[in-house]
Amino acid sequence: MLNIVEIEHLTVKYPDVKALDDVSFTVKEGDFLGIIGPNGAGKSTLFASMLGLNTKYDGSIKFFGQDIRKSKDYLKEIGYVPQKPIFEKNFPATVNDIVRMSLRKEANEKKIDEILQQLWIHELSNRRIGELSGGQQQRVFIAKALVNNPKILILDEPVTGIDQQSIDLFYSILKELNSKQKITIIWSSHDLDAVNQLANHVACLNRTLFFHGESDEFFENDELVKQYSEASMQEHMHHH
Repeated sequence: MLNIVEIEHLTVKYPDVKALDDVSFTVKEGDFLGIIGPNGAGKSTLFASMLGLNTKYDGSIKFFGQDIRKSKDYLKEIGYVPQKPIFEKNFPATVNDIVRMSLRKEANEKKIDEILQQLWIHELSNRRIGELSGGQQQRVFIAKALVNNPKILILDEPVTGIDQQSIDLFYSILKELNSKQKITIIWSSHDLDAVNQLANHVACLNRTLFFHGESDEFFENDELVKQYSEASMQEHMHHH
């Protein structure tokens, strides 16, 4: 399998802190990578760097063998789902409008219909985005990310503040996208059980990378899981 993402010695410094310190890992085609780590571990900084939104870093990031500093072509192959966006109830855009926003010219309307059906939100296509529940809104953002047939889907803690039923549906959709449509998924989450069930690889991040490998190897190692939990707990205490 090809390495479609290669990150080498990625370091991001802010004036008072290193957000990421010498992080290296690869993602192969068809992988489902769960990125776990406490709040403040650098997950959002990692994604911002991968998506070209943060350009002040040391080290290198390659997609499809090409350094992202040299070409932005890789972005056409990526669908990105951010943490939950918030809308005013009367925000005028409909579900259809939101998904169409990211549709590139060569793609077509039929594709919008297909994606909305696949994500069980077809009947909501003319509803205003602000009228939908958190879970429904999140599926609209997945639709927006998928409408151009990306090879990679990047999701940044996408189920924050969503009810359990919507979360379960969301996870089953991700599983299907990865197993049936062979979309490579890179997903950050605090839900260790879900990562254990869905991801075939895990990257454990706390500014540095203290584990990257197969998820079985991580979850079957009590010592690693304990280390992770303690790091999360310390970070939590530190923030309070």
